[in-house]
Amino acid sequence: MPLSTQSQTEGDNYVLVASLDNVRNLSNILKAITFKDHAIFNATPNGLKVTVEDSKCLQANAFIQAEIFQEFTIREDSVGFQVNLTVLLDCLTIFGGSTVPGVATALRMCYNGYGYPLTLFLEEGGVVTVCKINTQEPEEPIDFEFCSTNVTNKVILQSESLKEAFSELDMTSEVLQITMSPSQPYFRLSTFGNSGNAHYDYPKDSDMMELFQCTKTQTNRYKMSLLKPSTKALALSCKVSVRTDSRGFLSLQYLVRNDDGQICFVEYYCCPDEEVEEE
Repeated sequence: MPLSTQSQTEGDNYVLVASLDNVRNLSNILKAITFKDHAIFNATPNGLKVTVEDSKCLQANAFIQAEIFQEFTIREDSVGFQVNLTVLLDCLTIFGGSTVPGVATALRMCYNGYGYPLTLFLEEGGVVTVCKINTQEPEEPIDFEFCSTNVTNKVILQSESLKEAFSELDMTSEVLQITMSPSQPYFRLSTFGNSGNAHYDYPKDSDMMELFQCTKTQTNRYKMSLLKPSTKALALSCKVSVRTDSRGFLSLQYLVRNDDGQICFVEYYCCPDEEVEEE
């Protein structure tokens, strides 16, 4: 790949170098968490974690494992910075993000450490473009304290079935109500919009349900405005894990296959809007 020799003239002082033969394997997953301008990047030897947050109520994380990259070199235990995600995506798709078979944009992404810009070398058809994006000191992401030991209910669904539900539910509703229960209705999505109340139920033995682990009946409401960004990840995904903990916090974990068939994960955390009293 021509980019393998790019940037060598600037020395080998980079604390992070990540290369991809197909930039879409990064840009597509970043689009799934783009709902605010700024993103926090945290690189470890395991790969890249990108976090976007909204007013301490919603957090999205994209995980791109080191194995996804053709080259992933990190010189420190952890490298963190904050960038404007909108600007980054504009740069990553500077060649138009072609989906034509056999045509791909290659990427070499380099970071020199605190105070330095994020440098992108993008190459398509022998043409190389260099972009430098200012970085900021990363803010500390919110810890939603969502741990598996506190998970009370969990289901894993084929994404198609959740897409179908979202297409049928009334999106004028201010909230999405999620009911999870060891007994009927098992897993129910409810909206309360301009056209009245709507419910979408999943039987626990449905072909679309890959896993059903519910230990107690829980009904929680979540602001639709907070959940709407997660539909970007849903559109890309093939499976989704829906979990709630004892506080009613929601975790939506999406399994996304990239152009090369490799698996990445996007996770959304959302705090409940209000608790619903059981009748």
